Amino acid sequence: MSELQHVAFGTAAQAVQNIGIPGEELRVYIERIERLEEEKTQLGQDIRDLYLEAKGNGFDPKVMREIVKLRKMDPAEIDEEDAILHLYKQALGMMTPTVQ
Repeated sequence: MSELQHVAFGTAAQAVQNIGIPGEELRVYIERIERLEEEKTQLGQDIRDLYLEAKGNGFDPKVMREIVKLRKMDPAEIDEEDAILHLYKQALGMMTPTVQ
């Protein structure tokens, strides 16, 4: 560490002590967050692997992701989203005519 960096670090460390930031407590929080971020990354990879496995067995991951999203939603939200999607598709001429 250069002398300038040492002085700057010492000044910053002194400032932290002067304003009363509990460094050890902060370090514990940061380390916990880092561990959770690592776990989140691993879980994300596990989920991707599971979608790939399902795809290998003939399932469509895109549709599966949509189902997972829908299962988290309230039924009224699903109905509203479906109605809006239907209206938008109709406005864009994307609806196939139904025979009655």
